[in-house]
Amino acid sequence: MAGRPKKPIELVVMEGRKHLTKEEIDRRKKEEIKAPADKIEAPSYLTAALKKRFNSIALELIEIGILTNLDTDALGRYVYAEYMHQQTTKKLRKLDMIENIVEFEKLTKIQDRYNKQARAAATDLGLTISSRVKLVVPKKEEPETPKTPEEKLFGGSL
Repeated sequence: MAGRPKKPIELVVMEGRKHLTKEEIDRRKKEEIKAPADKIEAPSYLTAALKKRFNSIALELIEIGILTNLDTDALGRYVYAEYMHQQTTKKLRKLDMIENIVEFEKLTKIQDRYNKQARAAATDLGLTISSRVKLVVPKKEEPETPKTPEEKLFGGSL
């Protein structure tokens, strides 16, 4: 039976459910692998327009601390799959489904394939709502100010 996946030490400390010594926290921090985010460049197979899209998304992902040097190819694949899905959709919109049923069927399969690729890459990169929810680090709650005896008795302040 497999155990639970290890959480980053910062998350464990913020959750406050586990009481670790300073030595344990330091040891875990040293053991954690963190990839640098200092050489993020669009893959060479992307066109100039796609590189612009890559850089736009990359800046946002860097800002929230998700993207590293190791993720550039994954983001490149996402940008390319997204572009190809858009191009296929444009062709489909121009076709008359009844008159070109064979062509329409081929393009629909291609569109679906790129949609699946883009969705999988988006999930891996935290570009979907559901994947970002899993990435959220809980905020440490601030301690409440002590209540006066009146507030305790009557439930609130004036």
